[in-house]
Amino acid sequence: MNWREKAKKRAALEAVKLIKDGFVVGLGSGSTVAYALQDMGKKIRRKELQILGVPTSHQALMLAVNNGIPLTTLNEHPQLDLAIDGADQIDKDLNLIKGMGAALTREKIVASAAKKFAIVADETKMVETIGTNQLVPIEALPFALPMVMSGIRKMGGKPFLREAKGKVGPIITDNGNFIIDADFAAIPAPKELNSQLKSIPGVIETGLFIEMADVVYVGTQTSVKRLIRK
Repeated sequence: MNWREKAKKRAALEAVKLIKDGFVVGLGSGSTVAYALQDMGKKIRRKELQILGVPTSHQALMLAVNNGIPLTTLNEHPQLDLAIDGADQIDKDLNLIKGMGAALTREKIVASAAKKFAIVADETKMVETIGTNQLVPIEALPFALPMVMSGIRKMGGKPFLREAKGKVGPIITDNGNFIIDADFAAIPAPKELNSQLKSIPGVIETGLFIEMADVVYVGTQTSVKRLIRK
């Protein structure tokens, strides 16, 4: 395991410490959160925790099942005690870019339903300004693809339809939609850009998670930093 994987695991284990017995927890997607789900599973098997999880993707669902985490839905629990997720990029104000795993819409819904939203990442994800060397994922209706691509260009972005690997054609999300990755370079006003993008007919959701993270655990080569949104 290289230093980044060790850093990701340390951050994930710190976030799991937020979970209390009886919590209903939003389960994010991605490789960093996988470490958190593994640790939750261990605590459940040792009877240290009784919790329920709400997965944000098919990947998260399968990981939860494999680790013995009982699952529930937002229909049964519309308010969650906690959501734990990863991020592709994090700025100094704890604004995020997410969605390289194509689960951004469900991740944002689950995060919004949680009393506390915790992010786990390694220190390479931290930047001064989000968008720097990072594309912004956008989920869009396939029917509206031309309009969405055109709207992004009018805003100064460079849109790219995300192509699948191992199959012909675009990535299809768990919701049956396309993912567009847009290059806006550094984004000094992410809240405004998020609003503009969501005003385009056919945009389902954006990977800009603005003023949502309550706490971020950042794994470094030797420790874990805990950052709290002001």
